[in-house]
Amino acid sequence: MGLMTFLQSCRPSASQLLVSLLIGGLGYMSVQALSDVDQDLRIMYTEYTLGAADLAHISADTMRYRNTLIRALSAESQKDFERITESLPVQRAKIQHAVDRYAAAGLRVSRSGRSEPEDIEAVRQSLDQYFAVASITVQLLTQEWRAVSVAEREVIRRKAEEHASDNAGPKMIQVSLALDRLLDTVSAVAKDMRDDGTQAIQRTGVLIVGGSIFLAVLNLLLAGPRSKQALQADSSNDPASGSRPNPIPRPRAEDSPPRTVR
Repeated sequence: MGLMTFLQSCRPSASQLLVSLLIGGLGYMSVQALSDVDQDLRIMYTEYTLGAADLAHISADTMRYRNTLIRALSAESQKDFERITESLPVQRAKIQHAVDRYAAAGLRVSRSGRSEPEDIEAVRQSLDQYFAVASITVQLLTQEWRAVSVAEREVIRRKAEEHASDNAGPKMIQVSLALDRLLDTVSAVAKDMRDDGTQAIQRTGVLIVGGSIFLAVLNLLLAGPRSKQALQADSSNDPASGSRPNPIPRPRAEDSPPRTVR
């Protein structure tokens, strides 16, 4: 009963409702702006910080693949060659999976025109070209160990080394350049998102400060006329400010009864 009585007796004025609505709208706009900044920060971490780490792993795994291929060229026996090259398909699948995982994320274009979709496609194409050349080198080395004569082995080995030097090396350089360009693009896009977040925070700060000052001034302006009316009502009901009752007249000396002399 007490709560219902309080709610029934609490009847806000139109000015109070207006100020309350403005405060609620200001809070809602601030929350939306901060939510957008929080979402951008999450995107920067999940898609760019972790994405840059994936790109670094791709570069390292590609170098590991190349080193494995060089070790296969210098293998002294067929058993060593097979042991070394058996990890190449696993390494290749790992690299391609990392590229596909990054390509599946939300790719963007920076304000300067750098495009993540174009750069990730360039990385994919350069990797495919390198793996195709590396596969030919592995095939030549496999033919070498299957050859019967020593002379034939020497010819095939020399051919494999020349192929790796003339073709695999330049393709590996293309992969490195494509990865570097993609990293630069990732940095540019992340910088744009950081700038957007900074501007959103600044706008939110200005909105909160300006809105608070505006609401404070509005509250004073709306409360001023009401306060004057309240003072006037109070002064009209105050006995000290209105008509005072006539005081009881004191008896005068001529009105007092005469004294009797004995």
